[in-house]
Amino acid sequence: MRKKWMLGIVLGILIIILVYTVFSMIDFYNDPINTDIGSTDSARKLPIPALLVPSNSDANSSDYYLNVQEGTTNFFNDKSTPTLGYNGSYLGPVLKVARGQEVRMHVTNELQEDTSIHWHGLEVEGTKDGGPHQVISAGATWDPVFTINQPASTLWFHPHVIGSTATQVYYGLAGLIIVEDENSMSLNLPDEYGVNDMPLIIQDRSFSQDGSFVYVDNMMDGATGDYILVNGAITPYLEVNQTKMRFRIVNGANARNFDLRLSDYDEFTQIASDGGLLEKPIVSDSLFISPGERVEIIIDFSKYDEGEKIKLMSDNELVMTFHVGEKTVDDTVIPEVLSVIERLDEDQATNVKTIDLDGMGHMVTLNGRTFDMDRIDDNVTLGDIEIWEITTFRSMMMGSEGHPFHIHGTQFQVLDRNGFEPFENEKGWKDTIFVRSGETVRIIVRFKYKGLFMYHCHILEHEEAGMMGQLEVE
Repeated sequence: MRKKWMLGIVLGILIIILVYTVFSMIDFYNDPINTDIGSTDSARKLPIPALLVPSNSDANSSDYYLNVQEGTTNFFNDKSTPTLGYNGSYLGPVLKVARGQEVRMHVTNELQEDTSIHWHGLEVEGTKDGGPHQVISAGATWDPVFTINQPASTLWFHPHVIGSTATQVYYGLAGLIIVEDENSMSLNLPDEYGVNDMPLIIQDRSFSQDGSFVYVDNMMDGATGDYILVNGAITPYLEVNQTKMRFRIVNGANARNFDLRLSDYDEFTQIASDGGLLEKPIVSDSLFISPGERVEIIIDFSKYDEGEKIKLMSDNELVMTFHVGEKTVDDTVIPEVLSVIERLDEDQATNVKTIDLDGMGHMVTLNGRTFDMDRIDDNVTLGDIEIWEITTFRSMMMGSEGHPFHIHGTQFQVLDRNGFEPFENEKGWKDTIFVRSGETVRIIVRFKYKGLFMYHCHILEHEEAGMMGQLEVE
């Protein structure tokens, strides 16, 4: 009996390897690196998403209009790629709002399919969150109203509708929200949008010979691409003066982690994580960021000479290039104290919950189950503080690095990783946390708004395969 059991396991593993090999071959034959697609503009400047101007605004409230639409985008000089965007052909504008401001959104779906728009990282009621319960049908308009009530931060928005989140994001639906507050505006950080304060939405995409996207959901860890894009351009460049530059970085990829560094291995300063400013700046020479996470860093280009070209890399791949220009007057500062963060008290936690993330590819579960829209997986009392222990099982198969875990409608704090202190840049507010294979991460979270909220892996293909649950706050 034991021999039959062992034989069954071996056969199962061989079948999985065979299936993975077949899909890898499919990936290979779709791989544009082995083909001549077309040329990219080697002098392509980094596109800067426009700030969305409210149609009606005063000191207390603003109306913003977003149209979800189809279009075409030229990633290659001689090719047009069918894409999706908000108020444009690819990606979307940036919403800049302030704490205490009432925001009235008007989102019209001009697609031929359902969509939704999730305000990733925004603390709002469940009915305003934009998850799969707030579907916007083709031709319909959604008009949520909410008040910004959280610290200054870089958030983002993207679809979250059952069955098409991954493809709609892959084809271009994503945009940024910048929240300001009294503290952030008093610090004299670089904050002139498009001048010394830049968004960097980093993604990866594959293309076919005719320039269209190749979306391949591989059997291991979601859809990854052969080209790195920043703000919708393949490995662009940015002209920078010899001054301090602030970068709001979003990992907008479906499934790929980025491990960022400068080509000269010089240091930069991280000032914020998902949910806002850290308590103090952190100097580092590398930065790991998983899908859904955001970070803010400052690079001081005053240490470079005019004419130098500094590359931003992920592992050994080029992300973008900085062309250093002339010296300029720079009165911005990086203060020793950035913010004061209220620490949630473990002793006040009313519950300890376990979240088990298991599997790869299409064979994934959360706490042993796949997502069911008609099932409430968890109930939470409004205002309660809870501790969640999130575990990713170590896979027997190669390729699975771990899972970025995201909770809608709230921000949390990381308590520890495998019983050890979290990394210094994880000690601020977070809404997405990467849990490595075989690791347990403990977080502490307080739910401040009522409603239904999702929690899930932010590898979008894992989310759609069922690695997601929903909780109700009452």
